[in-house]
Amino acid sequence: MKKITYIIAGLFLLVTSLSTNANNDEDKQKCTVEYNLYKGDIQGKNFKEAKVRLLSLMGNCPTLSVNIYKFASKIVGNMIIEGQKEEGIKLMSKIVNQRLLHFPKDAGKVYNNWASFLDKNGVSRDKVYQILDKSYNADPTSMTAKNIYMYFDVVLEKNKNTNVQLILDTYDDINEAMGVKSGKYQQKLSKLIAKEEAGATLSSKEAKSKRIAEGTLKNIGIIEAGLEQKIEELLTCDRLIPLYRRDLNENINNAKWLQRAVSRMFNKECTEDVLYEELAQAYAKADPSSRSYIFLSGILERKGKTSEALDMRKKAIELELDPIKKARSLLTIARDMAKKGQKSNARRYANQALKSNPSYGKAYLLIASLYASSANSCGNDLFSKHMVYVAALNKAQRAIAVDPSISSLARRYIKNYKSHIPTKQMGFNEGIREGDSFKIGCWIGETVKVKLR
Repeated sequence: MKKITYIIAGLFLLVTSLSTNANNDEDKQKCTVEYNLYKGDIQGKNFKEAKVRLLSLMGNCPTLSVNIYKFASKIVGNMIIEGQKEEGIKLMSKIVNQRLLHFPKDAGKVYNNWASFLDKNGVSRDKVYQILDKSYNADPTSMTAKNIYMYFDVVLEKNKNTNVQLILDTYDDINEAMGVKSGKYQQKLSKLIAKEEAGATLSSKEAKSKRIAEGTLKNIGIIEAGLEQKIEELLTCDRLIPLYRRDLNENINNAKWLQRAVSRMFNKECTEDVLYEELAQAYAKADPSSRSYIFLSGILERKGKTSEALDMRKKAIELELDPIKKARSLLTIARDMAKKGQKSNARRYANQALKSNPSYGKAYLLIASLYASSANSCGNDLFSKHMVYVAALNKAQRAIAVDPSISSLARRYIKNYKSHIPTKQMGFNEGIREGDSFKIGCWIGETVKVKLR
């Protein structure tokens, strides 16, 4: 009797399961039909009917496709055109929230676009800032330049008299995110440039990828330069040293804070203050890494401990496996050498940085500046001295070619160097024509093609 009971129960469960699956299949089929009709209405600009189908899909088939929500922006746009702005904004809010609930991928970009939509339609700055804050916390690299500026302006305005550290943290977060993003696009671009320079023709897909990489890097450069301009008055030694001195004990084991503090002190040339060494020592203790050893090696060399500094530098470079980070560390060494007047060593490390990351434009710009600063000492007459600027110009032009993120800065270098290259009269007097080969002496030791103005 028990056996018969189990068989009947099993058959009942089987029938129920089959019935449920059939209902699920039928529901899915209905959703698919409704979705296809929805797409057709969107394509045909039948937005009133599309809106009805959108609400149906959001209620009955919310997880069918992310395109339900992507296409909906056209419906909202039409509502606003027809004067239904308030209703359109409310619907957009519902669309975005439900999309992120079921399709949380790319949240930073979704919030960024939502903030842009709200700003365009006259929503208060506070509300736009709230959405931008969500975008920033999700993924700052997904934010447009305009939205990053808007977000940073609010942070700056709210905290410039009360919380400078928060401003610096926000600035660093954005720049670090942009640094990661630029590194990826620099790698993509360097491979494509290398292929072109080897004589190969890029496919249409590769050509498009190159344009995207160049455009992205250019935008990153604009963002970085714009943010630095906004925060420049806070980035002076007179402002930084008291701030970091005040907060050092509280952050003595905070590797992230220490790294940012010592990096900024180095970049802003606040290295003569005793605090710089304290920060570097604390950073190395909190995070014995390639980056921290780079700063320590500079301090050792400044104290005359050249052999120890070299050993630490080698150790730092060996520790770093990421080519983008390694290039940045090598450029830090190069800049330190340049500050000490060790131009040949500075170029050597800058070239090592380029070997690690061939699209690292900042390394080319450093070499360009080293050359330009040697114009008077690397020529024995007027013409040869001016030819040093041709070598500098070549490096600056190479920088902008491989790394559009530094295009604004590189253009200033280029304009300056072009104004100092030899004149046609100088070339005539020396019996030298444009395009001739010319050997630049002293530590530069490069042969370049003559350029005249």
